[in-house]
Amino acid sequence: MATHEQSFKIDGMSCAACATRIEKVLNKKAGVTQALVNFASETASIQADGVSDEQICEWIKKAGYQAKPINDNHTDETLGTATKAPWEILALAVLSLPFWVGMLGMMVGSHALMPPIWVQFILATIVQFGFGWRFYKGAYDSLKGGLANMDVLVALGTSVIWLYSLYVWQWADGHHVYFEASVMVILFISLGKFLEMRTKKQSLDSMALLMELLPSTVSVKVGDSWKERSIDTLNIGDVLLGRMGDKIAVDGTITKGVGITNEAHLTGESRAITKQQGDTVLAGSVIMDGSFEYQATAMGRDTALGDVMSALQAAYGSKANIARLADKVAGVFVPAVVVIALLVFVANYLWLSQFDAALMRAVAVLVVACPCALGLATPVAIMAGMGVATSHGVQFKDAPSLELAGSIDMMAFDKTGTLTLGKPSIRSIHLFDKSKTGDEVLGIAASLEQHANHPLATSIVQAAKDKAIELYTVTHANNLVGQGVVGEIMGVGVVKVGSPKFVNAKDFEQVLEGLITQENFWDSASIVMVAINDTLIAMIAMTDELDQHAKAVIKKLEAEQVSVAILSGDKQSVADDVAGELGIMHVFGGLSPTDKAKKVASLKQQYRVAMIGDGVNDTPAMKMASVSFAMGEGTDVAKHSANAILAGKSIAHAYYAYKIAKLTLKNIKQNLFFAFIYNIVGIGFAAVGVLTPIYAAAMMALSSISVLANALRLKRIKLNDF
Repeated sequence: MATHEQSFKIDGMSCAACATRIEKVLNKKAGVTQALVNFASETASIQADGVSDEQICEWIKKAGYQAKPINDNHTDETLGTATKAPWEILALAVLSLPFWVGMLGMMVGSHALMPPIWVQFILATIVQFGFGWRFYKGAYDSLKGGLANMDVLVALGTSVIWLYSLYVWQWADGHHVYFEASVMVILFISLGKFLEMRTKKQSLDSMALLMELLPSTVSVKVGDSWKERSIDTLNIGDVLLGRMGDKIAVDGTITKGVGITNEAHLTGESRAITKQQGDTVLAGSVIMDGSFEYQATAMGRDTALGDVMSALQAAYGSKANIARLADKVAGVFVPAVVVIALLVFVANYLWLSQFDAALMRAVAVLVVACPCALGLATPVAIMAGMGVATSHGVQFKDAPSLELAGSIDMMAFDKTGTLTLGKPSIRSIHLFDKSKTGDEVLGIAASLEQHANHPLATSIVQAAKDKAIELYTVTHANNLVGQGVVGEIMGVGVVKVGSPKFVNAKDFEQVLEGLITQENFWDSASIVMVAINDTLIAMIAMTDELDQHAKAVIKKLEAEQVSVAILSGDKQSVADDVAGELGIMHVFGGLSPTDKAKKVASLKQQYRVAMIGDGVNDTPAMKMASVSFAMGEGTDVAKHSANAILAGKSIAHAYYAYKIAKLTLKNIKQNLFFAFIYNIVGIGFAAVGVLTPIYAAAMMALSSISVLANALRLKRIKLNDF
């Protein structure tokens, strides 16, 4: 088998220590290149060579957990666990009701409402070894694997309470029992885990939200009639019906009708788009008005929505660098807490000379300590941030990319196709060889430029097509990225199209100065030279329009204390002209791809640099930058090199990427601070008796919920003020 990467859904993890343990188990296996386990999303991303999915699932099962490959349709199937079942919480609440009544009575000084001890024993035993059995199983599997998890703390703490209460009832005074404590601890922890799972599933899982964009059924043309079919039964080539209000099921091409769609799920732009015959429609789009028939061209993971989901799935399977600290702590957390609990018991017994009080304080330490909050702190914020980024047309490739994007203090833009629309038009053609016409020069230049993919080249070719100019056949074409194209045209000669340096243009500056005097657009235009047999025959002036959001984006970045730079292959005067209009201070023109990379390396000595580009010539600089963003309509090479893809056409998405990443990074730091402080304060309060085991259990449950609630604040981000 070849090396492949597969994602798995994992069931049974109770805290970050479980994820750490599974990673260690898998990374020791022959054939596994890398295994990353995300506790928050309950997924594993595994790179393996010569290892089947079945074997990986078996390894995970032996470690004490269940696993299932995530299929091509990205469905998030639940494998089943007691912590996810609402009936368990309801049953626990019913069994604990007599204790609630008794404890309310104790609050007003009466013990009469507490059930008889034998009833307490029966109820506590059912809870301890029935509903609490999963804690024992989890603890056993964890210890068998050589790593202690949260289940160890819960099983140990509740067992101590139950056993001590049994001892007091049968062999001591028979009055000071704490059966209610073991029941309440299991109830609160189970309730906390249930709420945690539900919150992650319903609010943080952007994969599930994206799946909801697809309809479950769709009308399919069969002969002359329409049949309602499940989306799972569709085939390429099927003709589907889309009506106002419908969700589009697959990527396809309109064959009949007209409609208006919203593609915000892919671009982050909520503007309506009119679609008619021959236009492409995208899975997950909503038909806002009209109706049409469309033929399926791509389904499932092959759609544009599938690409987004694949990117999101891969990102969920990655791990931010800031999470490493929490992972290290989680790996030693439980043994450390057990040692602290023993020390607390000894210290309190020596100080108070009361065995039961010392024991309850030690148990409270075991119960209040929460590795879950530490384990959730980073991944839940990442999940929320990734989901928000996706809804704003930004696809981060992994968690480290989002982390890096949030810490930049300089954003460097390529000019063409980023700050400008990237679709320059021919403004004028100056002929040095008067025997040629403008259309002849355009035909010669376009014949060469069709072998390049730079925006200037694309525009020249399009201009020739618009004029119906027949192109020549070019032999031995050679595209030198960032410089130009050279090739031979039979009957014309060796033609060079590109920069003045590339075509060896000489003595053209005086002519250009004269043209600038007559028409000042020549000064800021991009100049493309055309030479035949090393003789300059013409130069083409091309101008471009600024992105409509460019000025607003620059102002917002500067307000965020992010410096802005232009790195352009165009001459310095062109770059200066754009920079002057946008108010950008750092401007570098006339750069080759290598020069751009060197300039980024130089800027990195003072700044954490994000590079935004769209072409092959930007890739060296993008790789050199601290983090890089590729425009969604850029080349595949640029998108492959980038840390994030800006799905929309506007550079507003570059600001979205930075702002969302910055807020996510801030949220992560808040979560980690809270998780560490919670454990320090909670263990301290439990050690001196401020927290009983019951309150400790409630506090433990609330710790994870608090981290989740903080991460959910990211979902309220709406950056649509351009």
